[in-house]
Amino acid sequence: MECYDFNTRIDRTGSGDLKHNALLPRWGRNDLLPLWVADMDFATPPFIVDALKKRMEHPIFGYTVEPEDYWPAVIDWIKSHHNWDVQREWLRFIPGIVKGIGFVLNVFTKPGEKVIIQPPVYHPFRLTPEANGCKVVFNPLKRGADGYYEMDFENLEQVCDEQCRIFILCNPHNPAGQTWSAETLRRLADFCFEHHLLVISDEIHADMALFGNRHTPFATVSKRAAEISITFGAPTKTFNLAGIVSSYAIVPNETLRAKFFRWLSANELDEPTLFAPIATIAAFRQGENWRRQMLRYVEENVLFVEDFCHRYIPQIRPLRPQASFLVWLDCTALSLSHRLLQKLFVEKAHLALNDGEMFGEGGQGHMRMNVGTPRSILQQAMEQLRAAIDSLIIQE
Repeated sequence: MECYDFNTRIDRTGSGDLKHNALLPRWGRNDLLPLWVADMDFATPPFIVDALKKRMEHPIFGYTVEPEDYWPAVIDWIKSHHNWDVQREWLRFIPGIVKGIGFVLNVFTKPGEKVIIQPPVYHPFRLTPEANGCKVVFNPLKRGADGYYEMDFENLEQVCDEQCRIFILCNPHNPAGQTWSAETLRRLADFCFEHHLLVISDEIHADMALFGNRHTPFATVSKRAAEISITFGAPTKTFNLAGIVSSYAIVPNETLRAKFFRWLSANELDEPTLFAPIATIAAFRQGENWRRQMLRYVEENVLFVEDFCHRYIPQIRPLRPQASFLVWLDCTALSLSHRLLQKLFVEKAHLALNDGEMFGEGGQGHMRMNVGTPRSILQQAMEQLRAAIDSLIIQE
């Protein structure tokens, strides 16, 4: 079995990566250690790079058909990892999951109609509906004593009215990194079915369950869930392929499928770019060993952060993610305002993280940290944060 290297620090200079090149325009400085945007600092698996290189040996990059093994590779992966028998006709390529959300809104809503989201949650869930003329309704998650979240079904009943058309589900949840139970998803499906809500289930982190947790696809929990849902997935987070857009939609309901896929086809939005199927096939046919090793490394990084905070900065409490390489840091014990918390991380610790407020209600006093990085980078970040907080305490 081949062993992969996740410790080597890779210089991304000259690659045009967002993680580094957006520091100056977003934070006003470029001397920050970036642990924000959700791609990893690990090399894309060599078998994917090799597959892309092989295709690039041919000098013509013209119009191409989908490779024969494209959808069988996706179907087999979903079956083997999530025990979901996805049918070929349920599947279509989409050019990105946030774009997919926008497509669904264009097809299934009218201006002024409402979309329900569950903050704190991935911020495009709010921005995309608003930019498409929808009103956003908030159904905030409840936080338990253990730090994990629960859906507030009493509040959901209160905020949902006849103008609500879409429910956007983050499964697994981002930024908390939480996997939803089948029981919770089934209850949500019953509610949405009875209130005539279409559910968009963003499952891009589905293949990154950690510490023995399992991902449950929303559409699998009941017949009702399958009838009212459009699921989005991709290999991009798991295999560090964000720059190669290779997302897909899964729509079991024939009526929803006909309407949505017809719109995608009419606008030629369901045709994958040349390299997307090649990367997807390589990932799903050859990637299991790499995936398992990567997840073990991410788990060790999570444990490193937990131990470091416990030993040196107990004012920060990391929530152990059940999926993904994102850690939700509870910084409320520092008793800092949003502005001062940002100042601590940026000006004192020289770190670029996603601040909790961008994820909406419940995100205040939190930061989201990407631990999909070599241990040496993570250790450097934690030492910088420790020094910043130590200086803060001394000043007090």
